[in-house]
This record gives sequence, structure tokens and C-alpha cells, in this order.
Amino acid sequence: MDRRSGRSEGRRRNWRGAALAGGMGLLAACERGPQSALHPAGRNAEAILDLTLLLVAGGGVIFLFVMALAGYAVIARPERFPGSRAWIIGGGIVFPIVTLTALQVYEFAVARQLSDTGGVEPLRIEVTGNMWWWEVRYPDVGEGGEVLRTANRLVIPAGRPVEVVVTAADVIHSFWVPSLGGKMDMIPGHENRLVLVGERPGTYRGQCAEYCGAQHALMAFDVVVEPPDRFEDWLAAERGPAAEPDGPQQAAGRDAFLRSGCGSCHTVRGTPANGAAGPDLTHVGGRGALAAGTLPNTPEALAGWIAGSQHIKPENRMPSFPILGGDDLHAIAVWLESLK
Repeated sequence: MDRRSGRSEGRRRNWRGAALAGGMGLLAACERGPQSALHPAGRNAEAILDLTLLLVAGGGVIFLFVMALAGYAVIARPERFPGSRAWIIGGGIVFPIVTLTALQVYEFAVARQLSDTGGVEPLRIEVTGNMWWWEVRYPDVGEGGEVLRTANRLVIPAGRPVEVVVTAADVIHSFWVPSLGGKMDMIPGHENRLVLVGERPGTYRGQCAEYCGAQHALMAFDVVVEPPDRFEDWLAAERGPAAEPDGPQQAAGRDAFLRSGCGSCHTVRGTPANGAAGPDLTHVGGRGALAAGTLPNTPEALAGWIAGSQHIKPENRMPSFPILGGDDLHAIAVWLESLK
């Protein structure tokens, strides 16, 4: 094989790989599950699905009609096309203008619906995209109006509109929960707004939808839709400080956490740890996953993440801590897991 043939074959492999990756991405957004655009759990996601189906069906009908005309034009004799100018004007000018205008008006109506809160005061949540995790803030819900901080997990009340204010701390990210709504870009220095309404309680998976670096695929989050009373219970528990250690092992884990300097990047309310560079860990044990959906939330996974975060998720902002002894590492993981 000469050099030119080798380059051509390489290009073909690259295109096949890109097509396969794109197809897998589409299937991930469409299959049944907690991240499914075809099984909406909120009215905004339903409106987007209806619009999508209308456009796909309409496009399919137009495609079949045009292909049928093209086939007839190839087979039929020229004299069987009387009034060709009328066909050109009607099919090539009038039909596209009328059809596209109608679709545009319908799309504007859907866009207006997506930002409508129905006269209900929305719950405001602020989300900042970082490389590669999500900082989540609930303003004015803490004691004395302080901001409640958490990470990689939004908890919202069922049936109530939620205004998600999104921005980014470093590069452009994109906030997307397929089962609850559309995408919204997160741009450094700029705030965008997205309204979500979760109507069916459950846990739904979100994902960054804008390539943002090497670990873009490992940047997921959960949206937990709770009945209103359970949401208020969660909010009350989340306002509180970290639980006191239960037993000597948890106390040893807390002391090792503080002694190792983890508090310079992380906050654990109720302790001297007050760092803001990384996620707030006050109630980390109650979250469904670790490292933005990368690992299950277990003591073993916590210990592995602390010791080798750069091996698990290279180039993330948290350094690995292989210098920690086994006893300290296990104690820290057990203590963090206890923070519900």
C-alpha cells in the first residue's frame, strides 16, 4: 500500500469512528432510562419531543414526495410535464415559504412555552460548569439568606418550575437533562437561564453537551425530583452542618482529612474546612455518585478517588494523594461516606 492509499484508508477509519461515536451519542439520548429524550418526565421535555417528532415526520413526508417526483421525472417522457413553470413556482418557491414559515411560527410558540413559569414563582438554582464537575448553589435558602452549596446533584420539587441560572468558570460547557428539558450553553462571564419542570418524581441523569476537554464524557450530574414535602425535608437537612463522627474511626478520618490539607480546597460545614476551590463535601455521603458521575459513592470508591484521582480522571483539578497511609485513607473514606 502506498502512502496516499494509507492516508485515504486512515481518513475512512476516522470518518467511520466519528459516525459511530455520533450514533452512540444519539442512542444514549434516546434510549429508555434516566437520560432519555424519548421518555420525558416534564412538560418542557414533552414540548421538545412533540416538536422533534413533528419536524422528523414532516421532513420524512417531504423527502418521500420529492423522491417520488424525481423518480417520475426520470421515468416519464418530457411531454408528460405540462405547466412546468407552475411546478417550479409552486413546489420550489411557494411550498417552502409557506411550510417553513408555519414551522418557524410553531417553533417560536414552543420556545415561549419553554421559558413560561405559568405565573408560579420559580425556585432559583445556580449551576456553574467547571472542568470537570458542577457547582450547584441554592441562593437565599440557608439560615440568614446564605447560599447553600452542593455539587453534581440538583434536587428539585415536583410540579414547581425551577429557573436554572447557568454559567461557566473556565471554558464553554452545556447543561442538558434530556428527560426534563433542552440544552443551554454555559459561557464564562455570562449567565443563561433554563426553566425545568419535573412532573414525575425520580432521578434523572444530566450531561455536559459541549466538548470541554479531555474528561468531557466524565462530566455528568443527577437531577432528583422529589415530592414537595420531601424536598423541604431535604432542604432542611442540607442546611445543617456535617454530622459529628460516630466512633473512633470516623473521628480519625475527620482528623486525617484536616491534617492532610483537604480543607484548603473543600468545605465541610461544622469543621475548620472552608475551601471553595472544590466541591462542598458537607453532605457528600448522600450523593448518588462521585467525581461527577464517574464512580459509585462507596467507601472503596472514595478511597480510590483520593489516592488516584489523576489516574481515574486525568487532568482534573484534584491532585492524587498516594502518600496517605492505608489506615488514614480508609478512615477518611469512612468519615466522608458518613456525611449524609
